[in-house]
Amino acid sequence: MSVKSKNRVVWPLLLLAVLSLLVLAHQRSLSHVEENVSYGVAQGEPLLLDVIRLPAAGLRPAIIFVHGGGWRGGDKSDFRTLAEGFAQRGYVCFVVNYRLVNATDHHFPAQLDDVQHAVRWIRANAARYGVDPNHIGAMGASAGGHLVALLGTVETRDHQPSELALYSSRVQCVVDMYGPTDLTALPTTPADVPKLVHNLMGGTPEQEIQLYRSASPIFNIDRETVPFLIFHGALDPLVPFVAELQKNGVPATYVEFPDERHGIEKRANLEKFVTMSSQFFDSHLKR
Repeated sequence: MSVKSKNRVVWPLLLLAVLSLLVLAHQRSLSHVEENVSYGVAQGEPLLLDVIRLPAAGLRPAIIFVHGGGWRGGDKSDFRTLAEGFAQRGYVCFVVNYRLVNATDHHFPAQLDDVQHAVRWIRANAARYGVDPNHIGAMGASAGGHLVALLGTVETRDHQPSELALYSSRVQCVVDMYGPTDLTALPTTPADVPKLVHNLMGGTPEQEIQLYRSASPIFNIDRETVPFLIFHGALDPLVPFVAELQKNGVPATYVEFPDERHGIEKRANLEKFVTMSSQFFDSHLKR
C-alpha cells in the first residue's frame, strides 16, 4: 500500500495526538488505567482491552473505542489518549483490540464477533468497573467506524461463550468517523480499498454477496437502530449512510467537512469533532 493511500484508510496517528490534546485540555484528575485486561479468547489467543476511568462511586456511562487500520492494522493504543480525555468527562472507557485479518485467517465476521464480545463482557463486568450497563456508547474511526456502526445496527451474531449469552452486544449510541457502511459498493479508487475489503471478506462481492450485505451497516438498519453521529469529509470517496438512517426514523446527525478526505486534519474541524462528540454522548448516555 502506498503511503498516500494508507493515510486515506488508516486514522493518522499524528492527527489523533492533536485531537487527544484538545480533549485533555481541561484534565483535572489522574485516570486509573488497567492495561491488557483479557475480555475473552479467540483461536487460543487472548482478546485484550484497556480500562480507563476516574475513581468514583456509583454507576457511570461507558464508551467503547474501536481503532481503525483497514481491519489488518492498528492497535488499541491509537485511541488511548483520546479515551483518557473522555474518562475525565465522567465516562468509563474501554479501548479494545480485535483480531486483525491476514492473508489466510481472521476474515469477517471475526472482527464483529470480537467487538460484540467486548460489549457483552463489559455488561457482565459492569459492577466491577462501576458501569451503567444500559448506557454504553461506541466510537470508531475508519475500519473501527465500520465496526461500531455494526454495534449500533445488529444484535449479537455469536452467542458464545455461554456465560455471556444473556447479555446484549447492542450499544445505545454511536460516533462513526468515516467508517465504510456499504461494502458491496465501495469505490475502486484508491486502488487499495477493494483489496482491503476483499481480504477482509475472503472474496469479492460476486463470490460472497450475502456475507458482504451482512457486513454492511446500511443493510442492517431498522427501527431498533440506535442514534448516530457521523463525521465524513466531503472529499472522502467512502459513501455515508445517513439518509438510510433517517428514512427508518433513526436519530442521526451528519457532519460533513467540505475540506477533508478520509480523516480530520484541520484544527477547527478537530475542535468541532471533540465538542459535538462530547455533547452527543452526554445527551444519550448521561440522562
